[in-house]
Amino acid sequence: MPNIIAYIALLLWPLIVVAMFRKMAPERALIWSILGGYMLLPPLAQFSVPLVPPLDKTTIPNLSAALVCIVMLKMRISVLPEGLVGKVLMLALLLGPVVTVLTNTDPIRFGVQHLGTITFYDPSRLIQDRAPGLRIYDSLSNVGTQFFFMIPFFLGRHVLAKDTALKEILIALVVAGLIYSVPMLFEVATSPQLNTMVYGFFQHDFTQAIRGGGYRPFVFMPHGLWVAFFTVMCLTAALTLFRESLSEVRGKLFLASCYLAVMLVLCKSLGPMVIGAALAPMVLLLSARMQMRIAALFAAIAIFYPLIRGSGLLPTEDLTALIESFNPDRAASLAYRFDNEDLLLARAAERPWFGWGYWGRNQIHDPLTGEITSVTDGAWIIFIGENGWVGYLARFGLLALPVFSAWLMVERLPKAEASRWLGPLSLILGANMVDMLPNATLIPFTWLLAGAILGHVELTRRATAHAKVVSRIHAQSGVYSAPQQASPPPPQRRTIL
Repeated sequence: MPNIIAYIALLLWPLIVVAMFRKMAPERALIWSILGGYMLLPPLAQFSVPLVPPLDKTTIPNLSAALVCIVMLKMRISVLPEGLVGKVLMLALLLGPVVTVLTNTDPIRFGVQHLGTITFYDPSRLIQDRAPGLRIYDSLSNVGTQFFFMIPFFLGRHVLAKDTALKEILIALVVAGLIYSVPMLFEVATSPQLNTMVYGFFQHDFTQAIRGGGYRPFVFMPHGLWVAFFTVMCLTAALTLFRESLSEVRGKLFLASCYLAVMLVLCKSLGPMVIGAALAPMVLLLSARMQMRIAALFAAIAIFYPLIRGSGLLPTEDLTALIESFNPDRAASLAYRFDNEDLLLARAAERPWFGWGYWGRNQIHDPLTGEITSVTDGAWIIFIGENGWVGYLARFGLLALPVFSAWLMVERLPKAEASRWLGPLSLILGANMVDMLPNATLIPFTWLLAGAILGHVELTRRATAHAKVVSRIHAQSGVYSAPQQASPPPPQRRTIL
């Protein structure tokens, strides 16, 4: 159980957010409001308020930043993206839970099992509360939850659309990674103890922290895998700034990149290490166009993976055998994951469009006791099981939309007009989508990053359209006008601060 310090930390965070917005530029304050809350606030601890989604380390930073932007800074925040596709996806995400509830009002009963011609009954379990039918209240609660979780996306589109704000995201990630490395090293050396020492409880199964004869850090995140992918983001940001830096800070950024690479290895998580090793040469060697193409490929893989998985085109047995040749323990874990996905996909196929809803209705249960016997790891299988294909495509579609939109924009823009920060940030977002296939690593910062990229694309499109209108007016009036650029070109000298 969380101690009093956990709840005090949650209560104090809105005051910290207000202080950051008073002392910092809005772009920097927004980034650190979301990122800092994810890094420092206690997982699992929450305040339950009637008719309001749980107030926890996700919703409290999101709501605090939104209220400051709207009340203090008088910003007008748009919920719907500018394009038709974005509007449809957003409405599907926010309103889909209503249909999910209306199609899941039936409770799931346990206590009956059929074995051939013999039927076993347990009268005490014929009506169970393990998987009750959903109510209208649940639809209101889940629409609110979706809206609260999407707040960083809304704010990112409005506040972080400029080129300078994109660079600010990368700087914040490097600083955050260096700061977080201190408690990470402590837990690598002593085992994950900080959440217990500060907030009074351990946030997961402790056996998950034991890897390779040592420990992987959890700090204040839900799991060591979350810490590992966070390190991937920080390392990618450091390598990007190293590539674009001046000579006087280039050495420091190189050392920071090497240090964060070592931290990634110390996280002892194979998947994030593979992703980090793949992203490093991409951000160091490839052009912005190639980076955008690969990021779009990542997003496409994430979207179409369930179709590939469900159709049997993915050679799961061959993959398991390949991993077994290197690490038998990891191969056994992968095989167990694939087996659970097969069962959960079959369960999801019974209600494919809007899913089974919540309260564990999407899980596999023991037919007599009602105990959950399946394990859901990947975000994709959770979304499909709970909200069906509509909910899955809405979430992953909104995450992929900024990547695809930025890719198409970069292909059409002259090389000098494309932001040099857009490719690496899109790679981070695309890699996060790929990581969400085995893990549920969809975090508020993911939505903030997606909103910033989409906001930059929308801003660039408006500037380009305005430049075309001005040029056409001048051409019709016979007045010569120098060609207008869609956005200010990047400075000739590469700078970091």
